[in-house]
Parts: sequence; structure tokens; C-alpha cells
Amino acid sequence: MAETDLIKLYSGRILELASDIPRTGRLDQPQATVTRRSPLCGSNVTVDIVVEGDRVAEFAQDVRACALGQAAASVVGANVIGRTRSEIAVARDQLEAMLTADGPAPDAPFDDLQVLVPAKEFKNRHKSILLALEATGEAMDRAAESACA
Repeated sequence: MAETDLIKLYSGRILELASDIPRTGRLDQPQATVTRRSPLCGSNVTVDIVVEGDRVAEFAQDVRACALGQAAASVVGANVIGRTRSEIAVARDQLEAMLTADGPAPDAPFDDLQVLVPAKEFKNRHKSILLALEATGEAMDRAAESACA
């Protein structure tokens, strides 16, 4: 990997997102908590969630990831309230397709994830980028299971 490739990858917008992650911390009484980890780089994201009906009502995240994972978590945190499990799953699938299959950027409101297009060439970073959406989807599933129990 050339130094110029790294400079291009860590653009100003990615670093801006990474430095200002919304909804950080933990919830006092989450319905579900999920931690996802990328074994390649050690990045991890813990999500606390409260779901009302089928929509995210409360959300907090503890993000310990590279700048790319932080940028993705920033976009998720800014847009997750009011989203359904289906919307989270679609965004996650679209993000993965953008990174691995030249798919378009995720639909709004997660379209700011397009800033991560340069990471396509860095497969070892894909898992870190997907962590926030994966943890959010799994937490929504667990919250739904606990509501049915």
C-alpha cells in the first residue's frame, strides 16, 4: 500500500466524521446491547438500543475503531433514530455491496457513507466499516426477541 493511497483513504471528510461521532456512550436501561469486533484490526463497537414498535427510539454506541469504522459509526449515529430493522438491514447490505461489488452508496439517510468508497481497495478495513450497522441490526433483533418473551 503506497503512502499516497493511505493519504487519499483518510480524507478530510472521513477524519471530520470520525472526530464527531453522535450518540456516544451507553444507555442506562437498554433493551439490548451488542458488541461486534473486527478480528483483523481489533476495532469494536458496542451498541445499546431501545426500540418502540419497530423503530429505534434510543441509541448509544461505544466506538473503539479505526478512523474508517469511526466515520461509519458517525453516520449511523446521526441517522439511526426512527429507523426500522429493515432500513438498517438495507443500509448494511448496500454498504457491503458498495465496498465489495461496486454497488452504489447506501440510500438516504445513510448516503453519507459514500465517503468510504475509497476503502473498497482495503479489504482488511471492510469489517470495521460494517461494525456499527451490524451491531445495530443485531441489537434490534435482540430487542424484538426480548419484547416477545
